[in-house]
Amino acid sequence: MGLAASVHAQEDDPAKLSDEARKVATALLQQIGGELKKEYEISGPLRSVIVCKYTAPEVSSTISRKSGAAVKRVSLKVRNPVLGMPDSWEQKILLDFEKRFARGEKPEAIEHAEIVSETQGRYFRYMKAIPVGPLCINCHGPVDSLTEGTKAQILSEYPFDKAVGYSVGQIRGAVSYKKPL
Repeated sequence: MGLAASVHAQEDDPAKLSDEARKVATALLQQIGGELKKEYEISGPLRSVIVCKYTAPEVSSTISRKSGAAVKRVSLKVRNPVLGMPDSWEQKILLDFEKRFARGEKPEAIEHAEIVSETQGRYFRYMKAIPVGPLCINCHGPVDSLTEGTKAQILSEYPFDKAVGYSVGQIRGAVSYKKPL
């Protein structure tokens, strides 16, 4: 096997690609979670909305550049339509995640990976479910449980918000990882 064939074989190894994607997704969630927790401890849920609006996209962009993949958070109930709207593949996987969750799978263990051919080329695609944690409820919980200040902040920052009504343990969305092959 020549060097080009060897590189191509490694590039198409689903196990290696999945491991890499899983590490990247975990790093994204840990960094954003750390920023949210730090800001929440300092100033509560109002500033947490700002972390999600400004810091989370910066973290995603940095991780995308470092990994060579497009890495973002997506959801069926979008808060920021510009950044969080899933494409058709992501929608299909998010719907599958919801079915898997309904069958009793734990959100933190739900993931999906595959190599796909699209109009622009071949890609390795991976998604990892994002479980709703206790901190998330401050901004994503039932509308009647949100403070008036939080509601006002969300309405101001995200006038088309659909990302409320969750409870701890549900699936909020997913980290999406898309790497060209």
